[in-house]
Amino acid sequence: MGQQKQYIPLPEYESLVARWLKNYDSSNYSDSFAGSVLRSTHRLIEKPFGPDIRFSRVLEVGAGTLAHLPFVRHRFDNYIATDSDQTVLDSASKRALPPGVALMRADAYPLNYDDSSFDRVIATHVLEHVPFPHLALQEWVRILKPRGVLSLILPCDPGMAWRFGRYFGPRGRAEMAGLPYDYYMAREHINSIFNLRQILQYHFPRRHVTWWPLRLPFPDINLIYAGNFYV
Repeated sequence: MGQQKQYIPLPEYESLVARWLKNYDSSNYSDSFAGSVLRSTHRLIEKPFGPDIRFSRVLEVGAGTLAHLPFVRHRFDNYIATDSDQTVLDSASKRALPPGVALMRADAYPLNYDDSSFDRVIATHVLEHVPFPHLALQEWVRILKPRGVLSLILPCDPGMAWRFGRYFGPRGRAEMAGLPYDYYMAREHINSIFNLRQILQYHFPRRHVTWWPLRLPFPDINLIYAGNFYV
């Protein structure tokens, strides 16, 4: 009689993602210290763009529950927030949206917009999830006007500080909710900060990058990489 295989089968991933998204805000943007830290990092890419700046058309890719929108200070005529998950968009639609803001379902790429049709593209905590990140960047640049701005926030995963930080805040809350945090992150964070940094440096000679919290340009000692890239 043969031995039984010792293997946990693949989870029903769509169900896991749905449970994760339901838990996302409470795990990452609660009133905890970790939530305060994560919220503060959204300000990093908005510092150069005060109320005196105007971007007529803005596209936010992977906007999720609109965590970034409250930190936008510049003026705009149209702000299109996209996400690939309709459940997330339905949740976001329950909020009171500022004038000019619209929600739309769309993948990170390809995008159904004309060339040079946006003044700014924002993607916070998106590029680490996207297969073939160089193709996503190419698409985002395609829809940007000349002298447009691409604004990105990325986790410094799998840097040492990020790995250590996982033991606090979101990881514990996810596990309390019955979610396999480390397994989910292993499947979702498919692009490392070490690789993304090199790709961004190659494609964008005009850029302004902030490492947080220690400011020195080393992924292992920081939690967040935030940058504005000029095309």
